[in-house]
Amino acid sequence: MNPQAEQLNKIIEEKNPVVLELLSERGKNIFFPKKGILGQTADAKGTKINATIGAAIEDDGSPMRLEAIASKVGLDPSLIFPYAPSFGRPDIRAKWKSMIYEKNPSLEGQELSLPVVTNALTHGISMAGYMFLNPGDEVIVPDLFWGNYNLILNNAYGASLTKFNLFKNGGFDLDAFKAKLEYGGIGKKVLILNFPNNPSGYTPTFEEANAIIEIIKESAEKGNKLVVITDDAYFGLVYQEGIATESIFASLCKLHENILAVKVDGPTKEDYVWGFRVGFITYGIKNGDAHMYSALEAKTAGAIRGNISNSANISQSLLLGAFNSTEYHKQKEAKFNIMKARYDAVKEALTDNKYNECFTAIPYNSGYFMCVKLVDGLDGEKVRQVLIEKYSIGLINLNNVLRIAYSAVAASDVKELFEGIYNACLDCK
Repeated sequence: MNPQAEQLNKIIEEKNPVVLELLSERGKNIFFPKKGILGQTADAKGTKINATIGAAIEDDGSPMRLEAIASKVGLDPSLIFPYAPSFGRPDIRAKWKSMIYEKNPSLEGQELSLPVVTNALTHGISMAGYMFLNPGDEVIVPDLFWGNYNLILNNAYGASLTKFNLFKNGGFDLDAFKAKLEYGGIGKKVLILNFPNNPSGYTPTFEEANAIIEIIKESAEKGNKLVVITDDAYFGLVYQEGIATESIFASLCKLHENILAVKVDGPTKEDYVWGFRVGFITYGIKNGDAHMYSALEAKTAGAIRGNISNSANISQSLLLGAFNSTEYHKQKEAKFNIMKARYDAVKEALTDNKYNECFTAIPYNSGYFMCVKLVDGLDGEKVRQVLIEKYSIGLINLNNVLRIAYSAVAASDVKELFEGIYNACLDCK
């Protein structure tokens, strides 16, 4: 093991040995190199002639660039063309951390790590897998989950996904969740909580969220050591009263010394910048302090450096400018209102009881999606094909559950969408 990794492990172990135990073998061995090329480059910062970094510089000291590119972006070249740090730019990391506290007021007084910038949420989940999963480890997920978890965690890291039933009696199946968490005896447990959920579009009620937190706390008190990854891709897009508006991360990161909460989030869905590819990974644990968090940040940045080197500087610059804009919150509210109007149109359309002949809605209240479950006897793939060929409607079939991204459908088209699904089902009967 590299001495720099050993040093980071020692810091983590002194602060909380459970966190060291939770790390994968990769996680234990990774480090952010402070010596070698990076160290020598840092030493040379500020020199008159700096021939260390693998980038080209104009004679005036600014980044070398093509005007055909620079002329298309109204930013200073220094905010576009140079490499960003593997940790992410310090200014956007600090800004995102402050925004986490703003969005989750109950975090007041709880120390968190400084978010590390990832190449959006897919990469953030991957880096969490790098840090905490060994081949053969199990990851607890609901039976309705984002299919990319398979590629990220199973194919890439050799982990297996073990599922619990998500819904019972129109709400979160707390009994199934508890049973899955208790299965297999005392030991290391890794789970992903994704609210609003993809594909169902469900966020727990306040009561359900409190019960989930209590179940996780009881598990830790029994001696289990848990990594809880909160996939907050659709955070903030909650359209009903009585639904948890803070991330469940806010409660988990101060719950118990045996629970490491790992928040993976970003502006991709929240701020409608899917192509920017910027996300964040943030750590929280009861009694965590800056020294331990710094060690975890360094390991995460080391994993990123060995994976993609760093995330795009231009995306971080554009986002930081938006976050600091006086118009940001007003513009975000306007887009939220459009999304809520589409959600309301879905709720209104589904008041038509005739649809029950062919499908029923799975619980939904937030996010980008909702799902309908086809009645027995209907083939979801056949329905999907008929929808495309006859009605010019596209959606996703998940084993006879149809996922509908109403985020991409104008409110005025929602009724036509469900009429099309209904008629396609009749065609297939």
